[in-house]
Amino acid sequence: MSARLKDWLQASLLGSLLVCCIALIPGAAPANAYNNPELLPDEPTMVIDLARILTNSEEEYLNEHLPEFEAETGWKLRVLTQFDETPGRAVKDFWGLDDKSVMLIADPRGGNILNFSVGDSVYGLLPRVFWIELQTRFGNQFYVRDHGEDQSIMQSIASLETCLLRGGCSVVPGLPREQWILTLITSILGGVICGFAAHPRKEGQVFSWQWMLIFSPLWGMLFIAFGIGPVVTRTQDWLPLTRNIAGFLIGALVAFLSPAFTNSSAGEA
Repeated sequence: MSARLKDWLQASLLGSLLVCCIALIPGAAPANAYNNPELLPDEPTMVIDLARILTNSEEEYLNEHLPEFEAETGWKLRVLTQFDETPGRAVKDFWGLDDKSVMLIADPRGGNILNFSVGDSVYGLLPRVFWIELQTRFGNQFYVRDHGEDQSIMQSIASLETCLLRGGCSVVPGLPREQWILTLITSILGGVICGFAAHPRKEGQVFSWQWMLIFSPLWGMLFIAFGIGPVVTRTQDWLPLTRNIAGFLIGALVAFLSPAFTNSSAGEA
């Protein structure tokens, strides 16, 4: 038997033994839904703060306010914070969660501390994209670092109450400063593109409306879809809207009067 064949047979035998050993190792037990009712409080409460995130005053406020909100609207809001231990499925029976219930779950161990257990009836008023935005706005590590874990919970509950009282929301109310700055930038950029397109290409022409029309899908998308849309859907404050419109007009005027753009347009003609 050649040395090469002998080495191949040895490798095959070792590989077979390894596969058999892996197959004989007992597998992990199947994951079951966790259920630990011992962690539940003895008295009725709207908040189970196992992770000790909320202050005493915040917990007292929620315990007083959430029952009033439920009596007024019929929507049941509950808060559970957890860290190393969780009551699991037992909390559903403890609170009597149903199709008109929302349970906010805060867990500091993850990158985003927020999660939500949402009843089926709630989705009719608050679509899935709303929950994604709510989670990313208030549960991200930057918001938690700047405002604290407790404010992440309190602001989320406040947004839920606002939208449920309105009869539904497609987006989370309120316009964060970072998001407004982004809308302002897109508005100015849309104005610059519009101003550049408006440069006269022919002698005696005041402005080129044909080129403005050609470029309108681009500057219109930047200004209307990304500059105006997010503002009017999230706040009724006129100040950010006015600033974005002013940014668009200033950007268009600067681009229209800029010598660099003027020379470029003259070269194209």
